[in-house]
Amino acid sequence: MPVDQHAGAISRIILLTGEVEAPVLADILRLHNPALKITAVTTSAGLAEACASATAGTRLLSFCSAVIVPGELLAALPGPSYNFHPGPPERPGRYPSIFALFEGDTRFGITVHEMLASVDSGAIIAAEWFDVPAPSPTPETDLEALDHLTLMHLLASFRRLARDLALKPEPLRRQMIGWQGRKTTKADCDALCATTPNMSAGEVARRRRACGPYLLRKIQANQGGV
Repeated sequence: MPVDQHAGAISRIILLTGEVEAPVLADILRLHNPALKITAVTTSAGLAEACASATAGTRLLSFCSAVIVPGELLAALPGPSYNFHPGPPERPGRYPSIFALFEGDTRFGITVHEMLASVDSGAIIAAEWFDVPAPSPTPETDLEALDHLTLMHLLASFRRLARDLALKPEPLRRQMIGWQGRKTTKADCDALCATTPNMSAGEVARRRRACGPYLLRKIQANQGGV
């Protein structure tokens, strides 16, 4: 369908995400707006450069990115920016899947929300929940399984919202859902995904399941063992 080019219409999207995800998400958006200009960025520096040339028709979307968007950049962009967060509203912050596995959650989910200067605090546009996969015979793979399932739900949500994101300058409809729980950080994750010689075998196994490859990489980097 032809795209209305009046002032304020969406003409460009800054896509803050990984190099693998960017072309997939761009193709989804262009299905609804073939004329859409998409600027994919992966770093803070790239984001700042892209935002410097933002116009009235620019929208910022963040998809599973660890880059924190400064408040001054958000304030300079027209309309809300949106983040696709790989965790439910009960799991704000970094590495939500690791903490969900460590604390024995049986349900997990995803959240789409408006971006504010304070991470994972903006109004929620969409949220979904699903069952955490049952523990596998090789616990180190449980994190990968949960993260893969989460990514599939995020992609499905992105597809459902893509038309409005690519075409409509108006803010997306907010849901009556609020954030809950402690906002976790990278430092929290680093502390969780560490082991000491005096830990019980059960505690080590619990951390192995939650942290998966993240813990193994830390062990190798520190030339330690469990």
